[in-house]
Amino acid sequence: MKRERETVATQEGTQDTSRPTAVFEASGGRAYTVSVALPGSIISNAVTPELKSLLAGQIARALAVFCVDEVVIFDDKQGKQRKGDGRSLQNGRDEFTGYSDPNYFLMHILSYLETPPFLRKQLFPMHADLRHAGSLPSLDMPHHLRSDDWCLYREGITVELVAAEQGPKKKRKEQAKTESKSEGRSLVDVGLQQKISVPAVIPPKTRVTIKMPEHMNPSTDSDPSLVASAVAPTEPREQAGYYWGYTVRAASSLSTVITESTYPNGYDLSVGTSERGIPVSELSASSQQDDIPEFKHMLIVFGGVAGLEVAVKADDELQKMGVKQPRDLFDYWVNLCPGQGSRTIRTEEAVWLGLMGLREVVLRKGKK
Repeated sequence: MKRERETVATQEGTQDTSRPTAVFEASGGRAYTVSVALPGSIISNAVTPELKSLLAGQIARALAVFCVDEVVIFDDKQGKQRKGDGRSLQNGRDEFTGYSDPNYFLMHILSYLETPPFLRKQLFPMHADLRHAGSLPSLDMPHHLRSDDWCLYREGITVELVAAEQGPKKKRKEQAKTESKSEGRSLVDVGLQQKISVPAVIPPKTRVTIKMPEHMNPSTDSDPSLVASAVAPTEPREQAGYYWGYTVRAASSLSTVITESTYPNGYDLSVGTSERGIPVSELSASSQQDDIPEFKHMLIVFGGVAGLEVAVKADDELQKMGVKQPRDLFDYWVNLCPGQGSRTIRTEEAVWLGLMGLREVVLRKGKK
């Protein structure tokens, strides 16, 4: 992705540092994925709606910075749920779920922040959960493109075709639907001045990933006849190497994080985190790299306040199987911060520690 920015040199020969220069650069297709799983119960530890939103924002920032492709929110049965606290919109509808359903709340905020800003109003109706989302730090991921950014791929939303003929609004809508089906095309808003046409009939208000015409210049090109193609959301990563955000999945228990994987063959490398594991530095050390197999889908699992042990005890399926220790579920069981000075490490802190500590493993062992 190229952004229309220039580094301005001052008279003294120094560089202008008023703008960030760390713009993501794709470097060839990437086949491997990294998934993170954590319990939604961590939201219960934050007292106010503002703090609950901030905690979710910290998690989202870590996922974005370390190019996580999937986040799984599982229920460890530790969330303190209570009925609505009166913080609602529209006469009781769209009630704040940070107290009543912390799993849903965390998923809601993470999904909202992953969505490109120009699409949020169209995809996310007004909701009490999102009241403080606007004050959270931006993720600014590669698919969060500005109108003057150029990228081969863009995220967009399908819009209704507007028929050229005059007439009542209802009649024009019917004409638009008929025209769309007969021509086999859809219009997509990708954040540019003009809508993009794709040769496929897609229902309105559907989020789609678009591959743009390579010859198009978004700053100067206003040709409404430009045709792009709708592609799989994984294509930017697999074909070009772009980090294209994360998907959000719910899991009813710790075991279903693994058994309900969206990947056909599941996760081929799994890491559990605990203060009783081996130091993460041992796993990342170059001398240990030969012992770690290459992976296509890596899963890193974090526990809540009481760790993964309570999640195992609360999981009926694992109890039926006789699983007593969470370490038995993973290929590696690691301690993210040996010799920690605080009695506990919060999950939002552990996510940053874990993704940083395992960064070398990801880069060296992920199948390209």
